[in-house]
Amino acid sequence: MQDKYKNSTVYQIYVKSFCDSNGDGIGDLNGIRSKLGYIHSLGVKYIWVTPFFCSPMADNGYDVSDYRNVNPMFGTMQDCEAMIAEADALGMGFMFDMVFNHTSDEHEWFRKALTGDPEYMDYYIFRDNPPEWTSIFGGPAWEYVPSLGKYYLHLFDPKQPDLNWDNPKVREELKDVVRFWKSKGVKGFRFDVLNRVSKPGNLTSLPPGNAGAYCKDGPHIHEYIQELVRDTGIGEMITVGEMASTTLEQCIKYSNPSGSELSMCFNFHHLKVDYKDGGKWTLMPPDLHELRQIFTTWQEGMNAAGGWQALFWCNHDQPRIVSRFGDEGQYWKESAKMLGTFIHMLRGTPYIYQGEELGMTNAHFRSIDDYRDVEALNYYRIMRDNGTSEADALAILGAKSRDNGRTPMQWTAGHEAGFTSGTSWLSIPDNYMSINVEAEENDPGSILNYYRELVRLRENYPVISEGSVKFIDTGNDKVLGYERALGSQRLVVLCNFSGSDETVSGVDIKGKVLIGNWSGSHRMMKPYEALVILEG
Repeated sequence: MQDKYKNSTVYQIYVKSFCDSNGDGIGDLNGIRSKLGYIHSLGVKYIWVTPFFCSPMADNGYDVSDYRNVNPMFGTMQDCEAMIAEADALGMGFMFDMVFNHTSDEHEWFRKALTGDPEYMDYYIFRDNPPEWTSIFGGPAWEYVPSLGKYYLHLFDPKQPDLNWDNPKVREELKDVVRFWKSKGVKGFRFDVLNRVSKPGNLTSLPPGNAGAYCKDGPHIHEYIQELVRDTGIGEMITVGEMASTTLEQCIKYSNPSGSELSMCFNFHHLKVDYKDGGKWTLMPPDLHELRQIFTTWQEGMNAAGGWQALFWCNHDQPRIVSRFGDEGQYWKESAKMLGTFIHMLRGTPYIYQGEELGMTNAHFRSIDDYRDVEALNYYRIMRDNGTSEADALAILGAKSRDNGRTPMQWTAGHEAGFTSGTSWLSIPDNYMSINVEAEENDPGSILNYYRELVRLRENYPVISEGSVKFIDTGNDKVLGYERALGSQRLVVLCNFSGSDETVSGVDIKGKVLIGNWSGSHRMMKPYEALVILEG
C-alpha cells in the first residue's frame, strides 16, 4: 500500500489563504484551480486541501455544518469537481480533510439534539454532572444547555461539539461522507485529530484536568479506524491521521504495514521543543538536543517496526518554521533551505505547506486586532487576565499563534501580494515585497527552486524514498546528522541548526555532494548549512 507514495511529496493548501479568484479577500476553489500549474511545477503528487465544506467558520472551517456541500464563500460543487478533474489531468490527486471528531453546533444533527431528540442526542456526548475539564482552546470543555439540563463535551471551541463514536449510527454516517467524496474522484484523506475520537468509557468519574490529556488513543480507537478503512475501501488510497500527543507505539499501530489502518501519521513531538515547561504559550529557544532525541526515537522506531511517518515542519496550525528554528535575517535563505533538507531526506512522506517553499515568515502583527484565530484570541484574554502585560502577550502570540501560518500566500510584490484584487481577510507580512513566487521563480538560487530539487531527488533516488534511517553522532549538538541506506548506497545528511560555524567529528564522509546550500568542507559546517552526500 505504501509503495505508491514512498517517493511522493504532498503539498498542503489552506484554502482561505491560498488564492482569491473573485476579489472578496478570501481564497477559494477557483483560486486553487488557477494555480494548479504552479503546484505541478513543484513535482508533488498529492494536494491536501483544508476543509471548504459548509461551516459558520468559528474555527476556519474545522467546524463543519454540512460534510457534503461546498461553503459558498469558497465556490460551488461544480468548481470542486472541476478542480479535482484538472488536478487529475496533471497527474496529481487531491486529499480532502475530514473533521470527524466534532461537528459545528449548526450541523443538523446537533440542532436536532438540542430539541431533546434522544436519537440525535446520542450522536454527541451529553452528561448531567461532568468533570471540570479545560478545553484544548482554553476555558471549560463542557457547555451547559439549560433547556436540556445537561452539558455537552467539546474538546475545542463550544461551537464544536464532539461526536459520539461509540454510537454505530455516527460511524455509519461518517463512512457515508468518505464514500461520497471518494465517488467524486478524491485520491486520499487526511483525518483531523483522529486519535481523539474514541473517548474513555468512564468520562464522568475522571478527575479535573485538561480534556486533551484524557481524550487520546482511546479504548476503541484502532477498532474504529480499521472499521472505517475496511467499510469505505480506502485502504489502497493515501490516508494520514493527525495524532495529537500520541506515542511511538500507537503510531506504529496506526500506520501498520498490514494496511488495516492508515498510510501514515502526523505526530507533533518535534514541534514542542520550544515549549517551556511543556506549555505552548511560552517563549524559549528550541532545545536541539531534545530535537535530535525525538527524531532519533521516532525515525528509527518507525523504521524498525515498518510504520510510516508524515514528515513536516509547517501546517495551518503551526508558526512558520524559518521564524521558529531558523533565521529571518542574515541567514534567512540558508536556514530555510537547511530546514527543508533535513525533513525531505528523512524516511517518510514529506509535506510542504503553502509558502514554506518560499521561506515565508511569521506575521509579526503589532495589535491583537490583527489576529483572527479563536485559539489565539482565547489565550490572549487568558494571559491578560492572569497578569501578563500586553507587550509580553503579543510577543508570545507573535511567536506561537496559528495565524502565523495562515497569512495569505505571497505570489507577487503587487497589491496584497497578488493574493486578491480586494482586501485580504488577514493581513500580509511586510516582507512580501521580496518573499514571493514571482521573485523566486527568476532566481536560480531561490528557496523555491531548492525545494523543487528536494522533491525531484526523492522521486529519483530510492535510497531517499525507501532506505533505512539511522541517526549519527556528529560530535556537536548543533549539527544534526543521519544516514540513509539501501543496498550498496549510503546517504549522509548533515544539518547545522545554528547561525555560527560548527565543527563535525567522528562522521565517515565520502562520496559526492547530492545537494547542499553552501559550498565548503565537510568538517566545518557554515551557519545553517545543509549537506547531503551520496556514496555508492
